[in-house]
Amino acid sequence: QVQLVESGGGLVQPGGSLRLSCAASGFTFSTYDMSWVRQAPGKGLEWVSDINSGGGSTYYTNAVKGRLTISRDNAKNVLYLQMNSLKPEDTATYYCARLNRNLAFDYWGQGTQVSVSS
Repeated sequence: QVQLVESGGGLVQPGGSLRLSCAASGFTFSTYDMSWVRQAPGKGLEWVSDINSGGGSTYYTNAVKGRLTISRDNAKNVLYLQMNSLKPEDTATYYCARLNRNLAFDYWGQGTQVSVSS
């Protein structure tokens, strides 16, 4: 069955860095576009970034452009989110999600918590 397992979250000071990983299994990872979505405490889901199946095209919400970088390793079936220059407003639970052929999210991971605080 499809599984997405995130890791790499934690507590970091403002200006710090983290790298999130999402290990995928149960499907042909290299043929699906993937996303990162976050949910801040008390708020709704916010789309963060997409990457196409081959990794050559990436998209970001304006709030994270220039600071967060999405990437993937199709040989290892892993999706990444490199997070630099972190701000308190980046505090959220981060989810990886698979995009189906209709570009809708059809599978989600359990999430990994990122807290940015001094």
